[in-house]
Amino acid sequence: MAVPTTIPTAERASTTPRKVEERGRSPLRELPGILNRPLTSYYLLAGGTALLTTLGLTMVLSSSMVDSYTETGSAFSLFEKQVFAASVGLPLLVVASHLPIRVFRMLGYPAMLASVVLLVLTVFHGDAYGSGAVRWIEIAGVTVQASEPAKLSFALWGANVLARREELRQLVEWRQLLIPLLPGCGVLVVLVLIGTDLGTTFVLLAIFLALLWVVGAPGRLFLAMIGLVISLAGIMIAVEPFRLARVTSFLNPQADPTDSGFQALHGLYALGTGGVVGVGIGGSREKWGFLPHPESDFIFAIIGEEFGLIGTLVVVGLFGVLGYAGLRVASRVGDPFGRLAAAAITCWIVIQAMVNIGTVIGVMPITGIPLPLVSAGGSSLIPTMLALGILLALAKAEPDARAALAARGPSRVQRALSWLGLEYSASGAPSRRTGAAAQAHNGSRATQVQARRNRRR
Repeated sequence: MAVPTTIPTAERASTTPRKVEERGRSPLRELPGILNRPLTSYYLLAGGTALLTTLGLTMVLSSSMVDSYTETGSAFSLFEKQVFAASVGLPLLVVASHLPIRVFRMLGYPAMLASVVLLVLTVFHGDAYGSGAVRWIEIAGVTVQASEPAKLSFALWGANVLARREELRQLVEWRQLLIPLLPGCGVLVVLVLIGTDLGTTFVLLAIFLALLWVVGAPGRLFLAMIGLVISLAGIMIAVEPFRLARVTSFLNPQADPTDSGFQALHGLYALGTGGVVGVGIGGSREKWGFLPHPESDFIFAIIGEEFGLIGTLVVVGLFGVLGYAGLRVASRVGDPFGRLAAAAITCWIVIQAMVNIGTVIGVMPITGIPLPLVSAGGSSLIPTMLALGILLALAKAEPDARAALAARGPSRVQRALSWLGLEYSASGAPSRRTGAAAQAHNGSRATQVQARRNRRR
């Protein structure tokens, strides 16, 4: 006999207004609930990274075709190098996102030492580029910009130093805040300045200030460090004629349109040509030998020319998403090292993006630093992707995110390790099943398979 499925009138009357209310909800009202989900930080970081990397590969191809064909006879030579760098950075990002936090703490000191060695080698055996800047060194046939991985190394090392001091309750005097953090930063800054790389110097100092801010440095000490950074920047600009010329051309690029103001003016020409919707992908005119470095330092200008104001706002919005997600991780993760490392990495990526965009739109002097994940250059792309992989691992270490992942059960990586007799413990470290535990696990596998078959039936 068929069972009647008619809903009573009273129940139908009570449910109908509720459905109408749910349908009438504005997406903006639901936004706070979406942002409060456990894995929001993880998905925002993963989505923003994927979109910016994809956009970067597309724009490197579009902006470098003319110069690549002129120099090598192939329009894809520089694009192929960028694809290779992305193919190296992506596995590093995935692996880093599955590692426990203590691994990143262990990497701090070796990475810092390796960065110092590379920068010293660059000083004595590096190649000059542009206005006499010594930034490149060739290792095993691969040209590396040593200052780029130094940013990640300093972020991990500085976070580890301050986290250890905080755990030992030693952050009670200003000397304990600055030593050895300030000398370590000073060594990197001096070595980078010898190579006349002013942009990377600013980024390293920004990471230094971010670490002091997050660890809770006193206001007087923080203001004193800001004054020190500003004074150092003024000295660096004053002692080099080409830097002083960049500052003066930034204030009035029309004063020297064929020399010091040439790049800034053509960057603005590209943005103005793009208008609101752009001239279309591949339709840039400035990349035909007019705008210097359209694939690296001024790739944002090509984005504005080909995708217009809408495209540039999308790029700015994506970096805003990364900044929001990174600071969200820093505020939610419980580990002191995780909090400091997330803030330092987020500050590095967002500040570098702001400086690059600021130089293109004419509100800052030209510094020559790339747009993270977008500009051409494997030396910048690979460390940035590795840093974002670390941020993803820290996002999964949030208390709510850890509980949500545990409720989902083992991931594919954990299942792959289980076939080798390994599994992840609660701390994230692999452990081996032995004795009765292994027999119980093997015995329960048949039961689980039978249960899945019953559900299918």
